[in-house]
Amino acid sequence: MKDCECNALHSRKRIVLTGGPGAGKTAVLELIRQSFCHHVKILPEAATIVFGGGFPREDDDGCRRAAQRAIFHVQHELEATGDAHGPAIVLCDRGTVDGLAYWPDAADVLWRSVGTTYEDELSRYHAVIHLETPTAAMGYNHQNPIRTESAGVAGQLDRRIQTAWAPHARRIVVPSREAFLDKAREALAVLRSELPACCRGHAVAGID
Repeated sequence: MKDCECNALHSRKRIVLTGGPGAGKTAVLELIRQSFCHHVKILPEAATIVFGGGFPREDDDGCRRAAQRAIFHVQHELEATGDAHGPAIVLCDRGTVDGLAYWPDAADVLWRSVGTTYEDELSRYHAVIHLETPTAAMGYNHQNPIRTESAGVAGQLDRRIQTAWAPHARRIVVPSREAFLDKAREALAVLRSELPACCRGHAVAGID
């Protein structure tokens, strides 16, 4: 994180960075982490915490439901920690609505099972930045040990995630590019536009 001369308390915006597997979220988040000031609070991905901690990752519907409920509740508590200390932006590595892409039943069953509604979950977030998953020809890879999807499955999940977030009033889809830095530059520009004026001047190495 870069230093910032501003010590003001800002009105918090909660923003989601999402996308299908291999979309480049990790790389974009690292650029933000290294280059933006402390007024941007970056949260880890709930699914990585859950599965990386040993939660069973089985393909039957019962286990998929259990996993998505666990991820939902971890995500809510992560966001509670992010809201502390007056950040200008709480940047979420995925949000609660992403769970729809992995849920085996109708959407309303998911929301009833965790005691909320689709509308309430969409309204938690000021904006959604969706990084589109590349095809195999455009550089998809699954080197991340938590990622198990093929390029075809990753593309299907990307489309399901886009559908899940489609009703959000401020959803920005950043398409895949032949040059990843062009994609990253567009995503960072969207995020920078949401920052207060005092925090917009940080240059991102290799991008700006």
